[in-house]
Amino acid sequence: MRTNRIILFFFALLSIMAGLTAAFAQTPTPPPTRRENVTETLHGVSVTDPYHWLEDQNSPETRAWIDAQNSYTHSVLNSLPGREAVSKRYAELFKTASTSAPTERGGRYFYKKRLPDQDQGVVCYRQSEHGDEEVLIDPNSMKADHSMSVGISDVSHDGKLLAYEIRIGGKEETELHLFDVDARHDLADRLPTQTYFSVSILPDRTGLFYSIMTDEGPRVRFHKIGADTKADLDVFGAGYGKDHILLVEVTDDGTHLIFEMLLGSSDDKNEVWIQDLAHNGSIRPLVKGVDASFFSYPAGDQLLFLSNWKAPNRRVLAVSFADIDSGKSTLEQWHEIIPESKSSIQQIAVAQGRILVNYAENATSRIKTFAMDGRPAGEVPLAPMGNASISEYRWDSSTIYVNYQSYTTPSVTYSYNVTTSKRSIWTQKELPFDGSSYVTEQVWFSSKDGTRVPMFLVHTKHIKRNGSNPTLLTGYGGFNISTMPGFDPALAVWLEHGGVLAEVNLRGGNEFGESWHRAGMLANKQNVFDDFVAAAEWLIEKKYTQPAKLAIKGGSNGGLLVGAALTQRPDLFRAVLCTYPLLDMLRYDQFLDGPFWVSEYGSAKDPEQFKWLYAYSPYQHVKNGVKYPAVLFITGDGDTRVAPLHARKMTAALQADTASNLPILLRYDTTAGHAGGQSISNAVLEQTDTFSFLASQLGMHP
Repeated sequence: MRTNRIILFFFALLSIMAGLTAAFAQTPTPPPTRRENVTETLHGVSVTDPYHWLEDQNSPETRAWIDAQNSYTHSVLNSLPGREAVSKRYAELFKTASTSAPTERGGRYFYKKRLPDQDQGVVCYRQSEHGDEEVLIDPNSMKADHSMSVGISDVSHDGKLLAYEIRIGGKEETELHLFDVDARHDLADRLPTQTYFSVSILPDRTGLFYSIMTDEGPRVRFHKIGADTKADLDVFGAGYGKDHILLVEVTDDGTHLIFEMLLGSSDDKNEVWIQDLAHNGSIRPLVKGVDASFFSYPAGDQLLFLSNWKAPNRRVLAVSFADIDSGKSTLEQWHEIIPESKSSIQQIAVAQGRILVNYAENATSRIKTFAMDGRPAGEVPLAPMGNASISEYRWDSSTIYVNYQSYTTPSVTYSYNVTTSKRSIWTQKELPFDGSSYVTEQVWFSSKDGTRVPMFLVHTKHIKRNGSNPTLLTGYGGFNISTMPGFDPALAVWLEHGGVLAEVNLRGGNEFGESWHRAGMLANKQNVFDDFVAAAEWLIEKKYTQPAKLAIKGGSNGGLLVGAALTQRPDLFRAVLCTYPLLDMLRYDQFLDGPFWVSEYGSAKDPEQFKWLYAYSPYQHVKNGVKYPAVLFITGDGDTRVAPLHARKMTAALQADTASNLPILLRYDTTAGHAGGQSISNAVLEQTDTFSFLASQLGMHP
């Protein structure tokens, strides 16, 4: 009996091995990509680009190449096991009701809501906070593939005029519409498709100011309601180039117009200009030529500023509008209300004589309230180890809306009264997921230069540190953006399959103020990659995982992060998920929104900055014969922020040069992009593909 079982097992094993051999033999190979070396000399260095021709997104050859890559990618992904069950689980998590925080104007409430059977959220309206709900704008009927989405751009002070945007796919550009709330129909005014930075309606509804990006640079224009949009004239911005971002805001009382000119996307330096609209005054600078950031918050008869001027962790300053209009007050005379502390300020809000300050304390949120003279006035109650943001507020209202989430707690939006300290739930995301089965811990490790860096780990309560846990390491590390705990339905599936999430608070963010940001930008960018590699080595050393079980994930600037990691340390990782990435850092600033980022990265046009960029630019560091990990790139034509050419060129380079037999895949969606707007159905498909890819590489069993 025992001998028979051994013989049967032996033949079964042979059968399995034969099946695996056949499967590997039938694994498709990537389509060939033509090499055509284009060489240029930059500051005395000869740089060759073999796939320069893939930069032409609309050429017939590039389009044919994209089609061939998509066919190859889907032939690999569609054959992976367990996809049907994974897709069903993602549908359960993604196709659930969702409601945003409301924008309250004139006692009326405007918000976005999506029902479980809807692909896109709709703009809803209530006559009062607890009034009957009415749908105003529904994009689900606008386009058959549900790739069109809508968003609230602004609402007039009395709640009678709504400005909303229509976006196709994930493009940056939107079309601006105006909606008469009482009459329940669009006005004839329709502003053309372009990149809008901000929209601000006059209190009397006679017109609106809006800021856009033109061919010359950012401009603020004024549109008179009922007039031809072609007659809209520039108000401000002349002389500023395409490396600037411009915001505009009319104060609630309509007396002042505030302009914020950001010197790129680094969030560390800007100018502030102001106009006395009540007296038709000239536009004058409030802040100019200062190496610091100043973000304005109108508060009754004062203008507050959240600033890192002489305060890397930020502080709150104030100046009266009377002093501004008289020209008597200089920057040095502005009054400090809330001084800098050891915790970095992430944002502030003003409501009914209160200032709310959102601090990052070791990369988790804490919101404190202060009187206008800076005296402490309480704290918004929040659970620990979470991320909170003040999503809606107004100076003349006592109610603010705070969104809270953690890695294991889906999003909940609280209504909080700053005068009574009463908190209630406005909306809570209900998902079929039990977060109580998992724990979040924060650990610290030493980077290459000895800097202590924190990292969040999320995993089952009964984890075994035996080096065998499939682990997904992620981070961002740039543009002064803090990486805080947040819930992602995709993470739920990862955890349910025994995965570990590791998210690093890399230098380049704002978790620890402007000094932390500057330690990871420009000439210091390599610190970010060193932090990430050190995190991977720590996870391996502490036996959470091993290289064969370790995947990394990053998007946008995070795509640059994982691109640098896979080229600098390909031995550390088994799989890479790289979405909407920057990868050719010698040419990035020549395309789309690239000029915005020169303040963060530098430009190869500058001899010194070229050295930094060339030292780490992932595309230029792909080496023939290196065993690279499996990589899945995700991008598409709808990304009009980061040019998809980065992922196209990097895919071609890795496919040609890798010495491993691991797949290099490009998932190219013609509607996907940076700016959101993806339908829920498409989100489920994308998540199914990404999880199937990671699971197949890390030995997980969907």
